[in-house]
Amino acid sequence: MTATLFLSDDDIAGLAEPADYVDAVREGYRQRGEGAPAEPRTALFREDPAGMLTDYSAVLPKTGAMGGYTYSAGFGAGDAWFLTPLFDAESGEPLAVLDGARMNPFKTGAAGAVGVDALAREDVDTAAVIGSGAQARGQLKATATVRDLETVSVYSPTKESRESFAADLNDYLDATVAAVASSAAAIEDADVVITATNASEPVFDGDNLSDGAHVTAMGQYNPEKRELDATTIERATYVPDLRARVSQDAGSFIAAVEAGVVDEDHVHAELGEVVAGNAEGRHGADDVTVFDSGGTGIETVAAAHMLYERAVDEGLGSEIEFAPASEALTGTQ
Repeated sequence: MTATLFLSDDDIAGLAEPADYVDAVREGYRQRGEGAPAEPRTALFREDPAGMLTDYSAVLPKTGAMGGYTYSAGFGAGDAWFLTPLFDAESGEPLAVLDGARMNPFKTGAAGAVGVDALAREDVDTAAVIGSGAQARGQLKATATVRDLETVSVYSPTKESRESFAADLNDYLDATVAAVASSAAAIEDADVVITATNASEPVFDGDNLSDGAHVTAMGQYNPEKRELDATTIERATYVPDLRARVSQDAGSFIAAVEAGVVDEDHVHAELGEVVAGNAEGRHGADDVTVFDSGGTGIETVAAAHMLYERAVDEGLGSEIEFAPASEALTGTQ
């Protein structure tokens, strides 16, 4: 038997700050840029009851960990559960199993922040956020660890939601956060634009993006989801988390290809290639850049291993046991 750590939601809560996630995820993408294996998500759907079972994985050799996410959403309960298995990349033994929901906005936000750090101008100080849910909060908190933001405008369709977001983030950040009445007002003169929605139609007009703006789009992990319009994709130096997922589920890019404004050669590089220094990010101050963050095992494994190490240091979690196949498959019962 092999002892494995189980980390519950209570164990994970408060275990790390946004900057800790960003540091871990940046290192994960650097390893990806040097050739670490990672695959796009696989999603299986059921119509009755409606639901989705999704998984994806990655191996981070220098971190010494591998694993990913398996999660369900919908079905009869209409809720979601996130399971994160983490293995030792040398021995293959299971290190930990995490209740992964708590870390989701933080590790996804960290991926967005790594994109900002790699692609946005150094002097940015204004940001726009379109969306006001947990993912939008995670993106903004993480972004604020890599750039000194002075003002943030937030828009979402429900007035109460965007005002609540602005009030909460005003208390959390040094920046001034204000709710605005439209996406056009949000992105006006914004240096960084973050979209964190489940939109099936573009959430702003790409012609209104300022020269030199950076866009982090994290709500386009389905061919039918399309936060960005074809103009934005056409204008941008386009960088996805994984090249292999672009034609699979990067909805805005797929729509731009179908509109005939770009082709697959428009993909500039993967984020990991830029982080590792194997591809240039921004060419000049006036470039528009896009990081298309659909979700990968890279940030999941990087964040989970960081949490695992912290939990071990603090004596958190409970042990469960796994039987190796060499024992279980030769058992007599």
